[in-house]
Amino acid sequence: MRDINPLAPSRKASRPAILGWLLFDWACQPFFTLVTTFVFAPYFASVLASDPVSGQSLWGYATAAAGLVLAILSPVLGSVADATGPKKPWIAASGLVLVIASFALWYATPGQSYAIPIALIGFAFGTVAVEVAAVFNNAMIPHLVPPERYGRLSGTGWAMGYLGGLVSLVIVLGFLAADPVSMKTVFGLDPLFGLDPATREGDRVTGPFSALWFLVFILPLFLFTPDLPRTGMSLKNAARQGLEQVKNTVADARRHPSVGRFLLANMVYQDALVALFAFGGIYGAGVFGWQAIELGLFGIMLTITGTIGALIGGRLDDRLGAKPVILGAIVILALVCLGVLSLGREHILFAVPTAPPSPDDGLYGSAPEKLFVLLGLVIGSVAGPLQASSRSLLARLVPAQEAGRYFGLLALSGKVTSFLAPLAVAVATAIFQTQAAGPAVLILFLLAGFWLLSGVRRV
Repeated sequence: MRDINPLAPSRKASRPAILGWLLFDWACQPFFTLVTTFVFAPYFASVLASDPVSGQSLWGYATAAAGLVLAILSPVLGSVADATGPKKPWIAASGLVLVIASFALWYATPGQSYAIPIALIGFAFGTVAVEVAAVFNNAMIPHLVPPERYGRLSGTGWAMGYLGGLVSLVIVLGFLAADPVSMKTVFGLDPLFGLDPATREGDRVTGPFSALWFLVFILPLFLFTPDLPRTGMSLKNAARQGLEQVKNTVADARRHPSVGRFLLANMVYQDALVALFAFGGIYGAGVFGWQAIELGLFGIMLTITGTIGALIGGRLDDRLGAKPVILGAIVILALVCLGVLSLGREHILFAVPTAPPSPDDGLYGSAPEKLFVLLGLVIGSVAGPLQASSRSLLARLVPAQEAGRYFGLLALSGKVTSFLAPLAVAVATAIFQTQAAGPAVLILFLLAGFWLLSGVRRV
C-alpha cells in the first residue's frame, strides 16, 4: 500500500515549512494542557461541580459526546479534504471554532447557574475543533518528508507540543492563576491584569489564553508550509465523493489486515489515553485535594518528561519500528493505571498504610502523593511516543495522495469509541461512588489494545 505514484510530491520541504508544520502542535497544546488536564478541568470538578465524583462523571459525559461527534466528522472531512486538495482552509475553519469555544470558558463563573453548561459545551466544542484540525495537519506528513523520516518528524511535533504546553503552563501558574487562599501565584506574585483569585479568574482565563496562543502560533503554518493545490472539484461534489471514499477506505482497510487491525487497536488504546488525560488532574484534585499550585507543578513536571519522551520515541520509532514503541508504551501505561488504582489518601499498594496528609507536609508531602506524581511522570514519558508512533505507522502504510482519508480513518479509529472509555469511567464512577473506578476501567482498554496490536504483522 505504499505510495508508488511517480507524480507524488518530492517530500523535501524547506526548514521554514517544516517549522511551520511543527508549530501546529505547539499552537494547539495549551488547550490540552491548561483546559483538558491541569487547570480548567480540576477547577470544574472541584469548584463548579457539587463534588469531585459528580464532576468527574460530568466531565466524562462531555468527553464522550465530543468523541461521538468526532467519530462522525473526522473520516468524512478527511476524505473531502483529499478531494478538494488544500488542507489549510479546513485547519482555519476548525481553528475558528476552537477560538470561540475557548473564549466561552471565561464565562463559567462560580455560583452562576449557567456555569456548568458553558464549561461543558465550550470544552466539548473546543475538543472537536482541535482534533478535526489535527486530521488535516497530520495528512501533510507524507508531503513534507520521505518515509524514513516520518517517525522523527512526528515525534518532534509531539515534543514541540509538550514544550508549548510547558511554557503556557509556566506563564499561567507564574503570572495569572493564584491560589484562592494566599492570593498569590506560584512565583509569589499578584495575578496580572487584576485577575481575581476569589472568583477563580486565573483558572477561567486558561480558555482565552489558549485561544490567543493558537492564533499567534498557527500563523507560521499558513505562511511557510506549502499546501496541496486545488483539484477544481466543488465542495458539494467533494462531500459526495468524501462519503463514498469513507466507505471505500473502510473496505480497503478490511482488505489489508495490517491497516485494519492497527486501526482497531488504535481505537482501543487511544480511548484509554483520552480518558487518562481527561481525568488525571481531576483525580489528583479529588483524591488528594490538590489546588492550582500542586496541579500546575505536576503538569510542568509531566510536560517535561513528555517532551523528552516524544523526542526519544521518534528516534526509537525510526530505528526499531513503530510497533515495538507502541506496545512498550501500552504495557507501561497499564502498569501505571494499576499503580494509581492502588493509591488512597492514607495507603499505597492497596493495603500498605501511610501517615495521613498534613498541612505541614508541604507540596506532595504524603507517600501516596509522591507515588502519584512519579506515576504521572511515567505517563508523560510514554504518551508522546505512543501517539507519535501511531501516526507515523499509518503514514508508512498508506499512499501519500490519499493520506487525508486514511488519517481521517485514523481519527475515526481513535474517536469512534473515544466516548466509550470516558463514558465507562463516568458510569463506573457514578455507580461505585469512587474515583478509583477510573483506572480500573482503563486497564481493560489498554490490555485489549495490546492484544490487537500484537497481531499486526506488517510494520
